[in-house]
Amino acid sequence: MKKKVVVIGGGIIGLSSAYYLHKEGHKVTVIDQTEIIDGASFVNAGYITPSHFIPLAAPGMIRTGIKYMFDATSPFYMKPRLDLDFMKWAFLFAKSCSKKNVAKAMQPILDINLFGQKMFKEIKTSKDFDFHLEHKGLLMAFQETKTEMYETEIASKSGEMGLHVERIDKERLRTMEPNLIAKGAFFYKSDSHTTPSDFMHSMKEYLKKNDVVFQLKEEVLDIKSSNKEIEIRTDKARYNFDEVVIATGSWTDKIAKKLHQYIPIQAGKGYAINSLRPSGIQYPTILSEAKVAVTPMDGFTRFAGTMELSGIDNSLQKKRIKAITNTAKQYYKNFTFNEQEIAKATFGFRPVSPDGMPFIGRLDKNKKVTIATGHAMMGWSLGPATGKLVSEIISAKRTSINLEPFSVQRFG
Repeated sequence: MKKKVVVIGGGIIGLSSAYYLHKEGHKVTVIDQTEIIDGASFVNAGYITPSHFIPLAAPGMIRTGIKYMFDATSPFYMKPRLDLDFMKWAFLFAKSCSKKNVAKAMQPILDINLFGQKMFKEIKTSKDFDFHLEHKGLLMAFQETKTEMYETEIASKSGEMGLHVERIDKERLRTMEPNLIAKGAFFYKSDSHTTPSDFMHSMKEYLKKNDVVFQLKEEVLDIKSSNKEIEIRTDKARYNFDEVVIATGSWTDKIAKKLHQYIPIQAGKGYAINSLRPSGIQYPTILSEAKVAVTPMDGFTRFAGTMELSGIDNSLQKKRIKAITNTAKQYYKNFTFNEQEIAKATFGFRPVSPDGMPFIGRLDKNKKVTIATGHAMMGWSLGPATGKLVSEIISAKRTSINLEPFSVQRFG
């Protein structure tokens, strides 16, 4: 049965959902409060990362958060604030920072990442639209012995889980990245990378050409559900649909409350700076101590990083930009950003769940509502995978992977 489906949210998750719903023959409308030209889906590192199977909520993260709480330049910054939703989220996050959570989460995260990589390749092969996609692997570079020990443990676990990872010594690393200043690295051959803005613009144009309706710069004010339909009221109009997909990222808790549902999400702000001049950098690389991701994209090199849990705060923190520019100097010989590049630094909000796992699935109380959010730093990697799963849910098909670990109801 073909349906009228509205997707609220035009990031990578929302557009991917619209893409696969269109492929299933549904009539799709996308509503977004912006023009879909910026945000986290445009300024991320562009990684497709099977190597990233450890959830953010891991042992030691609370201690790390407290350590960095008063350091606005730290890689992981939790801004203290009197906000009930944040305090509830922080309580759930603290409970989730355990070995048990990591053990439970690793295989499902790996599975959905591998599925996501497959979906990116299928879209590329389909030639529906063109975008930059390379499979060059990912370097996890380190400068300190303590970090080397940690990365060695992760690499060992990666091998046990079937990923191809190699230890790269300093001499070999010099041949791969002559200007990288590091003691060594681990090379994850499983990973790919893209240029997010290329993909997003091309996907959006493809959907428009194929009769997906876009209602942009419209804010959703209310959602009402009956047995027959979903009514959406925005600041501009009223619409009726058979089903709704909520892919609103860091704004999900606000939207969910309109349906009297609790979806614990906090916004994790991440920054990005592009070097528009030839950098000589060949491989996507994570600079482990600083938690900064470096990506050679289509015509430029991006440095992206930091996780700032400070709510929906649209201020641009110069200290955090400075931290990334300093990291670039510390890890790459003769590398600096010029004033124009720094002036164009930007950020996006990544939706973070308390246990580091996305929410994908139906609301129990309302079978016409599907949630797709909470992907944190894996949103780009998991975008097409999530979109495909959403289309399978709404089309009443067996899902490609088990969705139980991503249950929308897991926090009650």
